Amino acid sequence: MTTLVNRRTIRIEWGDCDPAQIVFYPRYFAFFDGATQELFRTALGKPKIEWVRDYGIIGIPMVDTRARFIVPSRYGDDVVIESRVAQFRRSSFDVEHKLLRGDLVAIEASETRVWAGPHPEKPGEIKGYPIPAEVMARFVERSGSA
Repeated sequence: MTTLVNRRTIRIEWGDCDPAQIVFYPRYFAFFDGATQELFRTALGKPKIEWVRDYGIIGIPMVDTRARFIVPSRYGDDVVIESRVAQFRRSSFDVEHKLLRGDLVAIEASETRVWAGPHPEKPGEIKGYPIPAEVMARFVERSGSA
């Protein structure tokens, strides 16, 4: 099954870097979080604030993440993040990211996230909810248009 791949360009800013002007690794995870938000914006056709409200969830918190750092990025570089949902399950899903610096794959990363809403029996807590079929379908429908 083909699924939507979203591309997002980011310019590495001074504040993203350590004293050696190499991106400080936690910044990549912030980039990937934003890339996941844009992936869903593209698939669902609306920003997170709207789809969270429309589906009655609190968000899609990350429960696992991994990255393989291959080539460093530096201040002033323009990089492209390609993101896609690799697998949907009942209430969780995996996102894969590739960060490209020119033609080079600089980072390969993955995340597992949960479609989460308020826990009905434990105020202040959250729980995973089934991902709506129409949400998953939008990733397939839009795979040819991105």
